Amino acid sequence: MAVIEMENVEVFYDDFQALKGVSCSIEGGAVGLLGPNGAGKSTMMKTFLGFNRATSGSVRILGHDMPGGALQVRQQMGYMPEREAVSPNISAVSFLTYCGELLGMTRIDARERCHEVLNYVGLGESRYRNMETFSTGMLQRTKLAQALIHDPKILLLDEPTNGLDPESRLEMLELVRDLAHNRNVTVLLSSHLLPDVQHVCDYILIINEGKVVREGVISELTAMQDHHFEVRVRENKNRYMEALTQSGYQCREMKTGDLLVIQPPGKTPRDLFTLARDCETQVRHYRQARESLSDVFMEAIGKES
Repeated sequence: MAVIEMENVEVFYDDFQALKGVSCSIEGGAVGLLGPNGAGKSTMMKTFLGFNRATSGSVRILGHDMPGGALQVRQQMGYMPEREAVSPNISAVSFLTYCGELLGMTRIDARERCHEVLNYVGLGESRYRNMETFSTGMLQRTKLAQALIHDPKILLLDEPTNGLDPESRLEMLELVRDLAHNRNVTVLLSSHLLPDVQHVCDYILIINEGKVVREGVISELTAMQDHHFEVRVRENKNRYMEALTQSGYQCREMKTGDLLVIQPPGKTPRDLFTLARDCETQVRHYRQARESLSDVFMEAIGKES
């Protein structure tokens, strides 16, 4: 049974249609939610939480129909919002204890669980300081901890690495990866940072203008491409590109400076090396091309990478 199911869901804000017949099925693991600003990612998350009601279509989460089952779903769902969601004038311990009590725990159980999750996210003795003194990284860890306080089955993360330095960003991503792959939590990660999604997630949903425009397993979407090669030559690049084109190849220079070469029928990889010799250069790098996640994303939203 799918953890989350949406079928032909439409959501409106007054006269503006934010979701346009969205259908998807999330069966677990780590799922990346990608899309440009205003595409509908936050609307989808708020619909999962029951804050938005679908005008038409159906949403089913953990066997509960939404929004009727919103209370039962929220008891099993953690949410880390993009915006700040902590109180500056109290300690992380007090804040998380309060969050646990809101979810129905006794104060003793909430305090015990609070220390468990703060240890997990790596917040040390600073947990007793007022949060107004926290760095961005500490605040992000506290936000993740509050999403985990009730041991949820589903975790919604909205830009969890915002404002983090490279080391803190990697630590956050490793925590998210551990939750999805080792602790059996279904993670839905919304981010505009494609490397973050590729580091953590196995599956992606790309949404644009309120519609799911592409989805699939990342490893399959970025698989090796038949007859596509990445080639780097020592010198005379322009002359080599001209020779390739005249011989029936398609080629273009990539951002890395290497050439993406598409081999036509009847040609073999050996011909690439022969042309290089004829152009008085040498092939220094040659491998079968793999489509990048950036290419997949840009193609899905109708833009060139």
